[in-house]
Amino acid sequence: MEFIKIIKQIMSNNNLSQEGLARIIGVNQTTVSQWLLGRKKPNFDNIMVFYEKFGVTPNEFFGIETFID
Repeated sequence: MEFIKIIKQIMSNNNLSQEGLARIIGVNQTTVSQWLLGRKKPNFDNIMVFYEKFGVTPNEFFGIETFID
């Protein structure tokens, strides 16, 4: 799942623990753990915080490529 790779990359690039990322996104550490294990997906509000704080678009987050002719 693309979002797992992106979350791990964000954590690595910003030297964040699960708890640190959880604080920024506004969730608890268990939720971040569930995302990283692929048991849950971030909801719309969480995805928008990822976009606002880290510049990751919703399409990028889920590996959706946009094709424009």
